[in-house]
Amino acid sequence: MRAGARQIQGTLNGLGERCGNANLCSLIPTLKLKKEFADKFDIGVSQEKLATLVHASRALDDILNRAPDRHAPYVGESAFVTKTGIHASAVMKDPHTYEHVAPEAVGNHRKVLVSDQAGRSNVIAELERAKIPFDRNDPKLARLVEEMKEKEAAGYAYESANASFDLLARRVLGKVPDYFRVVQFDVNVEQRTNAVGKRVSVAMAVVKVDVAGEVLISAADGNGPVNALDVALRKDLGKYQKYIDGLKLVDYRVRILNGGTEAVTRVLIESEDEEGERWTTVGVSPNIIDASFEALMDSVVYKLVKSNAGA
Repeated sequence: MRAGARQIQGTLNGLGERCGNANLCSLIPTLKLKKEFADKFDIGVSQEKLATLVHASRALDDILNRAPDRHAPYVGESAFVTKTGIHASAVMKDPHTYEHVAPEAVGNHRKVLVSDQAGRSNVIAELERAKIPFDRNDPKLARLVEEMKEKEAAGYAYESANASFDLLARRVLGKVPDYFRVVQFDVNVEQRTNAVGKRVSVAMAVVKVDVAGEVLISAADGNGPVNALDVALRKDLGKYQKYIDGLKLVDYRVRILNGGTEAVTRVLIESEDEEGERWTTVGVSPNIIDASFEALMDSVVYKLVKSNAGA
């Protein structure tokens, strides 16, 4: 561009059928936010749209079930990370001292790593972003910081699961009603020959829940064990059923966190309500069914919290 190029081609996240595609997630903010180019060119992306760049980048990675590049410029999880010490102190006092652009301009956010105090700052920022009421002097905040560290060390990724972070914070701060308790669940997958002689796999799930002392049992089949569990769990929640009738699972993603036969599995589930609002929950376990059910549970409970369902 400095030499006079009149056309630039690129792809989102630099993906494509060839190597070396220019990454639009790096190009667009550079042209839009850097004075050298912004003063010379009219970039057809509004500030409002630019603030969705991180979401667009990660949405594509999620669709392709690939891990986002943590170190990508602008949109990477590490793009605005600072470790504790003098740098972190400077950033907290004046972000311009170390940040070349405001992270919010591209939909990202700054993160300070390592120390307990920094962890507390991150958690407070996340609580404010999620609009969860809290008291800065509440000793439970320290417990939430430790809980998040333990969970993330075990493989949880709250960056990609906004609803699960919301619930974790509310639970530690004592703000999630005890809507229901899953007493037991059972899943069976059977392969058999159907009436027309075709080999098919059939999944059946049974879920027993306790809703305010009332035990309810629901069974359902599905095109897989997770789908069967999902349908069975949401089939009958007693007095809370009306709040989840419009809830549906729209995406299911699995990522293996380490290799071998004892690999830990992370499951991300995206759900949608009757108004089209979507949220993501996460579950982690060596057992893929356990991880899936944890994410399913969080999805249902988040919908009840969001709907202000009475305890």
